[in-house]
Amino acid sequence: MTNGRQSPLSDRVAVGIVLERRETDHPWQDHAWHALAVVPGGAPEQEWRVLGTGPGWTRYLAGSLDLELFPRETEGYRQNLAYPSPAVFVVLRPGEGEHEVEPFLVTACPYEAQDYMDSGEEIVESVAMPGDLAAWVRAYVERHPVDEPFIKRKQKSKTCGVTSEPFARPPRETRRGR
Repeated sequence: MTNGRQSPLSDRVAVGIVLERRETDHPWQDHAWHALAVVPGGAPEQEWRVLGTGPGWTRYLAGSLDLELFPRETEGYRQNLAYPSPAVFVVLRPGEGEHEVEPFLVTACPYEAQDYMDSGEEIVESVAMPGDLAAWVRAYVERHPVDEPFIKRKQKSKTCGVTSEPFARPPRETRRGR
């Protein structure tokens, strides 16, 4: 979604986000959050629901988000589908209230996920892309192929046109107007 409006060439599907809170043996952190799965056709409910618990862990359905595809990102989708195990990337941000994290974004583009990882402010986790979701992404890529040819930029001249040394100073007398 761009500026609250869907692009006319984009496509989207709602996916439920499955998160797990697991206790850790880390000296400064007693638990960690991990994305475990996405479920195509997630309901629009935003309230978290406990899916299961066990010794030291709790799994939640943490609402749903739209997985949206854009024509300008088809190269990334194609790269993702070429991996042995295609993934959906779940971006988590610090949350307020009962849970310390909240799902912010889901994407099928590894390049977009990398941008969020580079910021260092979000947690980005990859989860296995379900087969029906992979088929949907593949069909989108086929409808919107990447046809932008690579154009190599021409290198600029290395001289400034004044002297053979681009940063050479003029003689001292010349600068004083002598």
